[in-house]
Amino acid sequence: MKAEIISIGSELLLGQIVNTDAQYLSKQLAQMGIDIYYHTVIGDNKDRLLEALNLASQRSDIIITTGGLGPTMDDITKQTIAEFLGVDMELDKKSLDSIRRYFEKRNRPMPDENIRQALFPKGSQILPNDCGTAPGAIIEANELIYIILPGPPHELAHMFDIHVSPYLIKYSNETIYSRVLKIYGMGESAVEEEIKDLIANQHNPTIAPLASQGEVSLRITAKVDKYTNPEKFIAPVEQEIRNRLGNFIYGVNDQTLEEVVVEQLSKKKKTIAVAESCTGGLITNLLTNVPGASQVIMESFITYSNEAKMRRLNVKKTTLDKWGAVSRQTAQEMLDGLIKVTSSDIGVAVTGIAGPDGGTPDKPVGLVYIAVGSLHSADIREYHFTGNRLRIKQLTAKAALNMVRWQLNSSH
Repeated sequence: MKAEIISIGSELLLGQIVNTDAQYLSKQLAQMGIDIYYHTVIGDNKDRLLEALNLASQRSDIIITTGGLGPTMDDITKQTIAEFLGVDMELDKKSLDSIRRYFEKRNRPMPDENIRQALFPKGSQILPNDCGTAPGAIIEANELIYIILPGPPHELAHMFDIHVSPYLIKYSNETIYSRVLKIYGMGESAVEEEIKDLIANQHNPTIAPLASQGEVSLRITAKVDKYTNPEKFIAPVEQEIRNRLGNFIYGVNDQTLEEVVVEQLSKKKKTIAVAESCTGGLITNLLTNVPGASQVIMESFITYSNEAKMRRLNVKKTTLDKWGAVSRQTAQEMLDGLIKVTSSDIGVAVTGIAGPDGGTPDKPVGLVYIAVGSLHSADIREYHFTGNRLRIKQLTAKAALNMVRWQLNSSH
């Protein structure tokens, strides 16, 4: 079956919020083997929504709308669908009671405007909203399925998982299963060069490279009968890719570099300390976002100024005067001082120029030195990142975490 998503809300068109609803729904539908061919985004306008519904009804079997279910006059989704289908709106008493209870639990009176949220096109199968005030609905009409969902992502996801997914599963005999291999340290073109024959000869599963924020992902996707184990399709291709790319693959699916680093530190029973200059605490923040980080992180320093580098990490003034704060020599002394002060197993020290000011012809914006190591050995690398200040900080943090990962993989 073919599905189409119509996202409703002027805030989406204005770029005020990101359309994560469509992303979530596409993933869920793909796993059911339901094809998504079109995404449409429109503002809070009845005529344009009618136009979108008319077009969708000619090319799709399932039409899913998101948003436009609030209590205000510009929330027009249900009324417009009723007009498109030529049916009246009806009050659902059960939904109205649920909305009243929502306000009562919060010791607030229910505004009269919220009654609109209990009105539905005639023939609707109501979908309760356990996370908000706007129920959804499923309507079967003219051999098509219309699914009406709220806009807030947590409300939509809960409603889809609990009510919509069990309803739709009966319409598909296939499922689409994907595994994403996360890669750091190789560019997209280099990755494609290593596996170009696999891409050229792909059928089922397919392989799709995706580049984002300094790293590359390979999505391996198999379409199988819903009673068939997709592993027998995915596993051989994954293993061949791993044979070729080796340790450049750091994780799968939603794993992050910081999660992998904390997991490796925990397994090896090692501790880490961090000294940050240009990243301003970002590396530490990423690590401490991971549950269990408290077992492996010893200490963290933000040594932004030269004085802090000297006072906290015992970087020599002569080193700073001769080589500058952004130098291989300063990164080395930051690492040495960090290890001695904290007695951690592994240290990470970063210093660089995040911009937009502060660069020179010899030391341009984006120049970064990262030192990772212990008392016995150190790996110091020079990087040249591009982009705005935030991007340079993010790329520096990722590169530092990846260096830690390599260090942990090479240690015994």
